[in-house]
Amino acid sequence: MLLKALEIAQLVLALLVIVSILLQQQGSGLGGAFGGEGNFYRSKRGLEKVLFYTTIVLIVLFVGSVGASLFLA
Repeated sequence: MLLKALEIAQLVLALLVIVSILLQQQGSGLGGAFGGEGNFYRSKRGLEKVLFYTTIVLIVLFVGSVGASLFLA
């Protein structure tokens, strides 16, 4: 029962991690590497910062749930 709940939690967390990573913008892509844009290093602000920290929390929760399922199995 507990392992099934962990599997469902892992699936939900994996989907949320994928969505949060895809929502993050990367500026101009490879154009910045070849001199296309000068502000490559900049600070995150507003919703971008919240999304960045949310992604980190989701990844930590996902790794923790995988560790818990390995420990319980």
